[in-house]
Amino acid sequence: MNAKPGDSVRVITKKETTEGILIPAPDLNENDSIIIKLNNGYNIGVSKKKITKIEIINKHKPQNQKKKNIPVNKNLPTISILHTGGTIASKVDYHTGGVVSRFTPEELLGMFPELKDIVNIRSRLMKNMWSQDMRFSHYNLIAKEIKKEIENGSEGVIVSQGTDTLHYTSAALSFILEDLSKPVLIVGSQRSSDRGSSDAYLNLINAAYFIATSDFAEVGVCMHENMDDNYCHILQGTKCRKLHTSRRDAFQPVNSKAFARINYQKKDIQYIRKKYAKKSDNKLKLKLIDEKIKVAILKQHTNMYAEQFLFYKNYDGLVIEATGLACLPISKIDDSTQESENIKKAIESVIKKGVIVVNAPQTIFGRINMNVYEDQRNAQKIGVLGNLNDMTPETTFIKLAWLLSNYPKEKVKELLLTNLRGELSERIEPSDFIKEM
Repeated sequence: MNAKPGDSVRVITKKETTEGILIPAPDLNENDSIIIKLNNGYNIGVSKKKITKIEIINKHKPQNQKKKNIPVNKNLPTISILHTGGTIASKVDYHTGGVVSRFTPEELLGMFPELKDIVNIRSRLMKNMWSQDMRFSHYNLIAKEIKKEIENGSEGVIVSQGTDTLHYTSAALSFILEDLSKPVLIVGSQRSSDRGSSDAYLNLINAAYFIATSDFAEVGVCMHENMDDNYCHILQGTKCRKLHTSRRDAFQPVNSKAFARINYQKKDIQYIRKKYAKKSDNKLKLKLIDEKIKVAILKQHTNMYAEQFLFYKNYDGLVIEATGLACLPISKIDDSTQESENIKKAIESVIKKGVIVVNAPQTIFGRINMNVYEDQRNAQKIGVLGNLNDMTPETTFIKLAWLLSNYPKEKVKELLLTNLRGELSERIEPSDFIKEM
């Protein structure tokens, strides 16, 4: 085969003809099939045994891009875009078939030319990593870099990240960044930038436009409002969650409403919530998370064992993702529930060792109430916290780690269910439950 990766080819079999870009096959498949990237961005494999002919339509010619100096528009605000990885600042290299990262201002403007009419940008890579590998140290790093950018005159900061743990990051930054004076928006992309359905473009452009034209100064998340390429939502960093594995509107508000909806093409910002922190001259302070703090989330399920709770006896904190209104399996009612009594003793033992244990709603939406049933009142008697908590398990996890990093344990217990960053809802409206996606 004379065709090389990056060439535009026509692959002919007895049944069909397929055109696309030839890309390298994975090592396991390279002897059995060839991989073609179609015009719609999807890849297909074609068995070599079925191929009758491969025609080269165009040979791949690598382009050497020269760095261009970008003039500063004094009439536009300057924002910073800090990258941690993910698909939002990536595009396909059709020679290698892989996704390559584009992080410099010149490269970003090449991908998103509309940015130059909205803002001046500073853009750089902090870490190039999968979001599932993030640790407390990365949240601290991001916060420190945000502080540098704001102190250097940026009117706002966009942080790009993979979506899987984006809501952990937004919650962490919400607590770490104290007296924030400029907006910080976390932006991701559910669909790869080489796909026609990619959401990278709209999310990033809308985030930049919102920063440039609003007086908002909180930590937020900017992602698709729905499946259409119209509006993005600005979601509160402590009150949102990824609710779908792949949809572009996977991020939705939880027990709250979005701050705003935005469509940069229409120059339209619609504020849904009136109350939010506004831009100011506050001096940003950092309250970092202790990288050695050990906090975990344990998902409650049926048929649990005491040893599952005892495992965390040497941790600093434990969030139990509790069922319903937070009914823990601690009541012996027959011979088969002897283990429930053991679980109660295990939780009590863990608490006596100094571990702060707090319930969070496994249902995601709604507020737990530990005053309704006897087992809940018994859980409170042995020291389980979380009554009236409506934070997501992820926000509860982050807040607990942050509090343990900055306050003595008795103060942590007091502040855990005190609203500090909008993480606790004073009132949950019926319309705050997502009806349709």
